[in-house]
Amino acid sequence: MMPFGVLWHGRGRALLASLAVLLLFQPASAQTRFTYSKGESVSPAYEGWMPNEDGSFTMYFGYMNSNWLEEFDVPIGPDNNIEPGGPDQGQSTHFYPRRNPFLFTIRVPADFGNKELIWTLTTHGRTERVYAALKSDYAINKQVISLEVGGDGGNTRDEFRDNIPPDLNVEGDKRRSVRVGEPLTLVAFAGDPDNLPARRDGKPQPGVRVRPTEGRPSAPGPARPRANLADTGNRPPSSTVPSSGPGLRLSWIVYRGKAAATVTFSPEQMKTWTDSRVYANSPWSPPYIIPEPPPEGRWVVQATFQEPGTYVLRAIASDGSVFTDENVTVSVTR
Repeated sequence: MMPFGVLWHGRGRALLASLAVLLLFQPASAQTRFTYSKGESVSPAYEGWMPNEDGSFTMYFGYMNSNWLEEFDVPIGPDNNIEPGGPDQGQSTHFYPRRNPFLFTIRVPADFGNKELIWTLTTHGRTERVYAALKSDYAINKQVISLEVGGDGGNTRDEFRDNIPPDLNVEGDKRRSVRVGEPLTLVAFAGDPDNLPARRDGKPQPGVRVRPTEGRPSAPGPARPRANLADTGNRPPSSTVPSSGPGLRLSWIVYRGKAAATVTFSPEQMKTWTDSRVYANSPWSPPYIIPEPPPEGRWVVQATFQEPGTYVLRAIASDGSVFTDENVTVSVTR
């Protein structure tokens, strides 16, 4: 007969091993977060609405591409439509990876009431819909927008309620023609009227105008907990978002038309989608360094197309919290 001590020791080791396995694998299964390079779908997003002075309302839309690498082109039609009033209501047809918030807006009349806009998007055979309505819990302001995009590192200063979006002017015609392989020069001027949020290094930004109510441009202030937003009457961020460094920046993207491997920009453009990987050429990417704006806020970029077709290029100027965009339609021939 095996001695009790030996028997307990053997069973004890087996029990401890079993417990170790449970402790090792059970929390892991509950906390696992999968990421995908490709194969997942795109979900349309309704970001919220703001009232306009004339009584109308502006609805904000974006999307979430669950892939880190795969991009999509979904033409306007059964697989990409906004109704009623569509199918084309200015939505994007090229979809970059990951989160692309507040990408376009739709203005609805003052008597929109309890109606809804429905954006339907199908990718990889999976259909997703988002329903946009003027419900009170989707009322937003510029401070909420800043928080949703991680502006100024998630700062909640009340100044962001009145943040003035960047000035933006794209030189030349809004419709251009170019041949395949021939560089198209794009010149855009951008400025930050209120210097809010200011660059961390204190260096000047183009286009600053003095705020009459303050008598001087804004400067960075101390961050406050996000919970302080609870008494503003507007919803807090819908989820934890990556932080974005402050400072004026401008990037060109392909808003409509095939972009992957068919359109290149020189110099390479800082990403406008939330790529939070280290050194990913993104405002949301550590170490959150925003390049200094060019002299006089004049950005010069060349776009080259490898395939014929009609493209919509979009310039996006951002101060890190709010943004302004302008489109150029390009007809590319052989």
